[in-house]
Amino acid sequence: MTHSSASVFSRKENQSDGVTFTLLGFSEYPGLQLPLFLVFLTVYTVTVLGNLGMALIIRLSPRLHTPMYFFLSHLSLVDFCYSTVVTPKLLENLVVEDRTISFTGCIMQFFFACTFVVTETFMLAVMAYDRFVAVCNPLLYTVVMSQKLCSLLVGASYSWSIVCSLIYTYFLLTLTFCGTNFINNFVCEHAALVAAACSDPYISQQIILVSATFNEISSLMIILTSYVFIFITVMKMPSTGGRRKAFSTCASHLTAITIFHGTILFLYCVPNSKSSWLMVKVGSVFYTVVIPMLNPLIYSLRNKDVKESVKKLMDTKLLNQCVDKM
Repeated sequence: MTHSSASVFSRKENQSDGVTFTLLGFSEYPGLQLPLFLVFLTVYTVTVLGNLGMALIIRLSPRLHTPMYFFLSHLSLVDFCYSTVVTPKLLENLVVEDRTISFTGCIMQFFFACTFVVTETFMLAVMAYDRFVAVCNPLLYTVVMSQKLCSLLVGASYSWSIVCSLIYTYFLLTLTFCGTNFINNFVCEHAALVAAACSDPYISQQIILVSATFNEISSLMIILTSYVFIFITVMKMPSTGGRRKAFSTCASHLTAITIFHGTILFLYCVPNSKSSWLMVKVGSVFYTVVIPMLNPLIYSLRNKDVKESVKKLMDTKLLNQCVDKM
């Protein structure tokens, strides 16, 4: 570690002793605290059961041991972790008067939230590439999408997200925070954190702006390029049934992409949305709490293979129970 980076962390270690953050969340709506708690508790329960259930089904069902479901199992893991980083603290703050979070706790939440959102961004791009190979080169699919390449793509997504999060966190730690800081959100999100800083956040803001723009544009370019080639290939298919089957394999993924990137683009690219903290909170709820719940529902309800695998696993379990009773 360099002398400058060591001094930053040393200074922040000293500063963290007297610094606390208060997550305002939805405190301006006291009458909605209990209803919101029940709603978010239900959403989180569905998120945990849905994502861990999806990962377990993929693990237990041999027919789902394919590249597409390998990526989907990691997407489910990322969604579970992402929601778990944010939602428990949100639920706690809806039922207690003391909404404070320690300096270290806030920075850790920020780091892990960034890690999982960047991972999901590129995991969706990797899944688009997988669909491109499956539709455009079906005969070479198992050769191209080897276990080695799949592991490499997933590993690269995790590694890049950790690098980005370390950079964001380092430059966030260069800022000075004084005493008790009020964060006008329910999560330690970058815009709310820099708004509470005592020092000039310009460099930190520019670093995250450039990096986030690169991540969003590069991932969208991979997705759009993949689906342009998919569309061209599908339209060249002679049979209507073949086209319908090809589109159906991409429908769930397209739905997940549209919801995830649509929310991010609206939240950070629509001018009016950034000027309204309520809009920021609603957008943050959507992509940190709601989207992790929607993904397993999208991929299970619209996916014949997953539904059949669940049915087969349930039938096998019932059969084993009957055999044990005999």
